[in-house]
Amino acid sequence: MGTVYSSASMSLDGYIAYEDDNPGALFDWYEAGDIEVPTAMESLTFHLTAESARYVRRLTSRLGALVVGRRLFDVTDGWRGRHPYDVPVVVATHDRPAGWSYPGSGNFHFVTDGITAAVAVARSLAGDLDVSVAAGEMASQALESGLLDEVRVDLVPVILGSGRPYFTGGDTWRLGDPTTRIEAKRVTHLVYPVHR
Repeated sequence: MGTVYSSASMSLDGYIAYEDDNPGALFDWYEAGDIEVPTAMESLTFHLTAESARYVRRLTSRLGALVVGRRLFDVTDGWRGRHPYDVPVVVATHDRPAGWSYPGSGNFHFVTDGITAAVAVARSLAGDLDVSVAAGEMASQALESGLLDEVRVDLVPVILGSGRPYFTGGDTWRLGDPTTRIEAKRVTHLVYPVHR
């Protein structure tokens, strides 16, 4: 069985986007190099440094499914039926979207029974591969429910000042020392184990 982790590009002050969901300069590292890393979306190709390209390729080669919340699903319009990493997407939501349909949308699974059920569905879809839980509310719920094995941070040298935090809620969590620390242009990739 694979690892369950959360992952996000994060500012130095802990935000993953502005209040309007715009990531601003947090995604600049996806264009900081000259190594082309194509995605499943024809219109989206990353241009990464060698360090970031190795990190992203290793991450995506092990990724079997993604868990997101309804907010991210709506902001991205469900990636028009195909996530850039071309994996099944489990959407944790209170209400299934009505009338949403794109080619490939059969790869999207809507779960209304909470984060534990959503991660269970993602694990079954991923098989022996990893499951990524998108940041914000979903990552917070997964952490508080004891479902995360790792927290991954793409730390960007930007201070947003306000916005949407990587984690919400008031609980204090002490993670283990980083098992991965990769310095790259405009980003430091960090992986922290979660101790239960």
